[in-house]
Parts: sequence; structure tokens; C-alpha cells
Amino acid sequence: MNIQKVLVPPLKIQGIKTKLVLSIKSVIEWDNKGIYFEPFMGSGVVGFNIAPNRAIFSDNNPHIIAFYRAIQNGVITKNSAKSYLQYEGNLLQQYGQEHYLKIRTRFNQEHNPFDFLFLNRSCFNGLMRFNSKGAFNVPYCKKDMRFSQSYITKITNQIDWVAKLIQNKDYEFRVCDFSQTLQQAKENDFIYCDPPYIDRYSDYFNSWDSYQEKQLYNMLCATKAKFILSTWHSNQYRQNEYIENFWGHFHHNIIEHFYHLGANETNRHSIKETLVKNYIIKQNITKNIPTKQISLFESALERTTY
Repeated sequence: MNIQKVLVPPLKIQGIKTKLVLSIKSVIEWDNKGIYFEPFMGSGVVGFNIAPNRAIFSDNNPHIIAFYRAIQNGVITKNSAKSYLQYEGNLLQQYGQEHYLKIRTRFNQEHNPFDFLFLNRSCFNGLMRFNSKGAFNVPYCKKDMRFSQSYITKITNQIDWVAKLIQNKDYEFRVCDFSQTLQQAKENDFIYCDPPYIDRYSDYFNSWDSYQEKQLYNMLCATKAKFILSTWHSNQYRQNEYIENFWGHFHHNIIEHFYHLGANETNRHSIKETLVKNYIIKQNITKNIPTKQISLFESALERTTY
């Protein structure tokens, strides 16, 4: 049996769509002849696994974009990352939190993408959080032996496959607001949107409110491109009211899974997410993908029964 494999990129970000990639890929209806737009790039796991020929990845977090530009430009490579992580990892092993805080201070002053990678893989619970001044402020994970040889190899292999993909494709990485990216999308293009989940998570670079949700809704309603939007549907405590207010008249695929990233255990329970689409699936959905295609009538019914 042909088992599809999800390749994981080197950056860890809360809300990463590793578990949803196969579900997203299974409902894409696109001939790959236009441009793929991802205006909330985050880790890049969705776009990199789709691997379109042409793509514009954007995010309002400049450090994410700088990191992937460094890979694209050959500054961050498998070997350069290995040397860096071995050196800084040895110092972390010796000095622990003191060294972590030293790197965090240096990053907030110099914004070096290597330091960004170090912090991303040694901070508490893999969080990516910034204060109101744009400074990375996540505390230490308290694992002095964090960068073992096997862990470094895992990270550098992730960098290597992303580098090979990026360097063989026509990809552009931009720091900008989502609206600037969506304005460019045309009829033959495809859009994947993964905005910060409203009422669930925000940081300095990824704050999100009802105004932005409505702005995104209006732009996606107006676009001539096909799109998929990821958002949360419900959990054991409540439902996402914006599904009914904004997104209810589109086509939905509902998926239930479990998030592991989060500052405390209350953020790590099961959640239903929905893939909102402006088109009907014509092809058969890939077998063994935990996704549920529902009609508009069924969507309204499910919202009243969860």
C-alpha cells in the first residue's frame, strides 16, 4: 500500500498543520498552472508538502521569512546549521539557561536566522511568542542536553529537504500583511489560508480579531482563485461563532485531531477544525484521510449538534 508521508520543516510553530497536510492535499482541486499563495506562511508545512511550481509565501513575522530566505540564498544549509547547532549546543550543555538567555538577547538585537532556529528548538514547548516591542520572550525549555547529535541530524535533514525544494522551484518569500498577498491572486491561482485562530491564540506578530477575520472573509469572497481556509470549528467547551457568522455558506471538511503544542495542558485537548473551500470536490477523496466532506445543509446541521 502506498502510504503518503508528510515532510516536516525545521521551524516549530504552535498550530502547525502537520496532521492536516494529507487532508488538505486530498481536497485540493488545482492544475498547478497558476501561482500558489500562502499569506499566513508560519512553518510552511502545507505549501512545502504541496510543492507547487510557483508560489508566493508571506507572513507578517519577519523572522520566519528571513529564515526561509536564508535557506533559499544558501546561507543556512545542512552543513552550516550542523556546525552552528553543534557549537551552540555544546555551550548550552555547559551553561544551560544562562546560554539560552544570552542567545535570546543576541537574537533580539541582531535578528540572526541561525539564532532564531536555536531559540525555536530550545524554548519552552516550541512556542513562538513576541512581546509588544517585537522581542522574542519565550522562556527556556530547561533541557541542557537539547541538541544531541541525533536531534541536530533531524533538524539538518529537515533543512536539507526544504532547501532542495526551494532551490528547484519559483518561490518568493515576503514580509507583508495578508491583504497585500491576496490582492494578487487571479483565476488560475490557488490560495491556502491559515490565519491565527480567532479567540484562541495571538502574539505580537500574529494578533487576530474580528475586524481582520471580516477583512479576510471579504477578500476571499471576492477572489476569483480557488481557496482553502483552515480554522477551528469547535472543541469540548464551545463552538467557533465565526463559522456561522462568516464561513457557513462555503463548503466544509471537518477534521478532529489533537494539538500537542501549548503553554499548558488546557490548550492540548482535542479540537475539530474545518477546511473551508469555495469549490466542490470533483475527484474522490484519498482513502484513509480523516476528513469529512459535508454539504451546506449538513454544515448547518452539524453546527447545531456538536
